Amino acid sequence: MRRIWFAVGLGLVLFTLGAAAFQWTSEKKDKPRDRTHRDVAGMVMLQDETPVSGAVVKLKNLRNLQVRSFITQADGKYVFQNLSSSVDFELNAEYKGMSSPKRALTIYDTRLDPIINLKLEPAKK
Repeated sequence: MRRIWFAVGLGLVLFTLGAAAFQWTSEKKDKPRDRTHRDVAGMVMLQDETPVSGAVVKLKNLRNLQVRSFITQADGKYVFQNLSSSVDFELNAEYKGMSSPKRALTIYDTRLDPIINLKLEPAKK
């Protein structure tokens, strides 16, 4: 009879330890975000703040002069991800002969998720 109670007790202890280990390993650990990369997002809009679908947003790396582009969807939003925080960038948008003023995203801007909205202006002649 002692063997049975010993086996039951040992089984309960092992079950409890196993459940505790599973719970401990399944917890999410919040890692600090990598500050060497950031994402920039925003919206392209007309002067009356209507979102523009189909606008081309250009992002220029001012170190190597590489240009990336994004075409806005119906909501006028754009996003560029995994940008180096040690490089300056220049943003602007174009749509049907209109363009936005160039906006800068510099190394001195320490936000990890800056939001830069771009307003389109009629082309200057």
